[in-house]
Amino acid sequence: MSRKTKTPQPPRDPLPVSFTEALGERYLSYALSIITARSLPDVRDGLKPVHRRLLYAMRELRLAANQAPKKSARVVGDVIGRYHPHGDQAVYDAMVRLAQDFAVRYPLVDGQGNFGNIDGDNAAAMRYTEARLTAVAEALLEGIDQDAVDFRDTYDGEGREPVLLPAAFPNLLANGAQGIAVGMATSIPPHNVDELCGALIHLIDRPDADLEGLLRFVRGPDFPTGGELVESADAIAEAYRTGRGSFRLRATWEKVDIGRGQYEIVVTEIPYQIAKSKLIEKIADLIHARRLPMLADVRDESADDVRIVLEPKSRNVDADMMMEHLFRQTDLEVRVGLNMNVLDASGVPRVMTLKEVLRAFLDHRHDVLIRRSKHRLGKIEHRLEMLDGYLIAFLNLDEVIRIIREEDDPKAELMRTFDLTEVQAEAILNMRLRNLRKLEEMEIKREHDQLTAERTDLMDLLADEGRRWATLRGEVEGIRERFGKATALGERRTRIGAPPTGAVVPLEAFVEREPITVFLSEKGWIRAVKGHQADTSDVKYKEGDKERFVLHAETTDKLLVFADDGRFYTLAADKLPRGRGFGEPIRLMIELGSGVEIVALRRHDPEGRLMVASEDGRGFLVKEADVAAQTRAGKQVLNPGQGAKGRARAIVCDPVAGDMVAVLGKNRKLLVFQLDEMPEMARGRGVILQKYKDGGLVDAVVFDWEKGLPWGRRTLMAEDLTQFLGKRAQAGRMVPKGFPKANRFG
Repeated sequence: MSRKTKTPQPPRDPLPVSFTEALGERYLSYALSIITARSLPDVRDGLKPVHRRLLYAMRELRLAANQAPKKSARVVGDVIGRYHPHGDQAVYDAMVRLAQDFAVRYPLVDGQGNFGNIDGDNAAAMRYTEARLTAVAEALLEGIDQDAVDFRDTYDGEGREPVLLPAAFPNLLANGAQGIAVGMATSIPPHNVDELCGALIHLIDRPDADLEGLLRFVRGPDFPTGGELVESADAIAEAYRTGRGSFRLRATWEKVDIGRGQYEIVVTEIPYQIAKSKLIEKIADLIHARRLPMLADVRDESADDVRIVLEPKSRNVDADMMMEHLFRQTDLEVRVGLNMNVLDASGVPRVMTLKEVLRAFLDHRHDVLIRRSKHRLGKIEHRLEMLDGYLIAFLNLDEVIRIIREEDDPKAELMRTFDLTEVQAEAILNMRLRNLRKLEEMEIKREHDQLTAERTDLMDLLADEGRRWATLRGEVEGIRERFGKATALGERRTRIGAPPTGAVVPLEAFVEREPITVFLSEKGWIRAVKGHQADTSDVKYKEGDKERFVLHAETTDKLLVFADDGRFYTLAADKLPRGRGFGEPIRLMIELGSGVEIVALRRHDPEGRLMVASEDGRGFLVKEADVAAQTRAGKQVLNPGQGAKGRARAIVCDPVAGDMVAVLGKNRKLLVFQLDEMPEMARGRGVILQKYKDGGLVDAVVFDWEKGLPWGRRTLMAEDLTQFLGKRAQAGRMVPKGFPKANRFG
């Protein structure tokens, strides 16, 4: 028998669509999927889809809090096979986080086995761990079988999954959320559920309550790792008012006396989401780099609790001052962001305020109460219909038996004879003989009376909005009683402290002051030696390298480095490599651009001013306080223009010590003008200093008119400078005889 073959259909002509339009449509679809189905939580249950599917799958596996746990691999397999078609490791990582009591304020998964630790170690593989739901997770799922929420088809259409959970627990704020979507993100720190319940009850009692009223209950975030919140009350209020802000969180520490006048600092709680091992490693690195001059050592003595011991260098070091420096330089203090960007009840992402989030939760619970009440009312109506049929059967038992025994269609005959519904007739026919005893009739009447009373109560509840809100108030009070501050889980862990107000003594105050000589070679190797060396002839450099800058300074100084791209860098003199070697490349300390050379190296005077200029003949004055850089990347100050051979180089960085400016061009023309003609700027290209037909600027200095203009070993006094005196941006006159052939002042 020959196999039938299908006649191939001719391909359809593709519709003409521009590449930009097609790409835009696809990217928007992708972005929408990321926002609504992955990254942003729903304001009502506070869960992302992966977390919601995890909890629902565990419920379907009957992993209740009072049941034995099952392998995590079993849970992950069910989740990715039935609800969430993504990678197993991604699903397992989400599940692990829900079980970590240092990552989630109120864990939703009870993990058995290695689920990671606060040091940052990963959890064991899913085949080694077990899991079940916690009481908090069961509160989120409570009533899901009572038509409390909508269901939808799963990704393959073979099952159903909840769109969201009934959420009797205020999970969004209690556990917080983190997520990065396309073009938006969310960051919600965890809070104390006892305080949240107090705010919810206040909002039920006073629907028009203002933010100040709610903040009497919600004092700020409550992190699972504790710590101390040191943000001002105004900043906290503003963050909750707008839905955006940040909170400053510090480690909890105490001063421990170890005898003989000495002490140690013991850190017992570290900030949220900071890995303890990395924190200690960072502190040790800073000690080694001599950036924590007050600290001698750090030790980790943690067991099940956190115990980091900090040993000061001297018993004379003030503990508060030392900790202030540690807070500024390490993750013992962090800023935790607040960005309550969530999906509202209509699925639209937006930033919500504290009151809006609490109101959205209450509105959701109100909808759940109505749906559950209607569902229960429907069940009661159905059961009462059956009980009415049973009572009719008991009153006419002999006739019912006769109809069943003799009639060809007993169901239809029962319905006709006793005016029964189809449901009642079916229930009578399915009744067992043992249920025909007299006692059963009494039980049916008792159940009928109870259900009738419950039906009346539910109908009254659905008709009375005030009573519904009173019922919700009772539910919130129940959550507060189960998980509030009276329990070990609900007690507040993060203390509310006052923001620091004391001034911090700069680190330079703790650096031993001593004279040094700084050497910077032509190839960029820098080092410092002790003392101010007058004779540097015996200083050795690498082969092919030689001296470029020699600077006398002190260890407490800051050094300014000026590069020919117009960027300033700052170095701490006490951090320079010391010893008899060749030093280190300066490019390891600052981020010099490719092909960029150093123009000047000088001591930083915060009160001083500098004149900067480039080859294109432009320059300006700048305060030294404005050029000090805080990072390795430096600070752009002078923007050189374009010369005949490409980018013009910055070539002048001279201290302002006088009242006149001397400018020298490649054409050996000299111009002298008053310093007042140069503007003071913080950044820019500058003004024209000297006009050139060909060439450009070679050198420029600031000098005192009364003392004269020095060059080489000579000094040109005022009476000889008059012929070169003019206005800024003029061409100038040829230099006098005897001027250095190098065409420079110095």
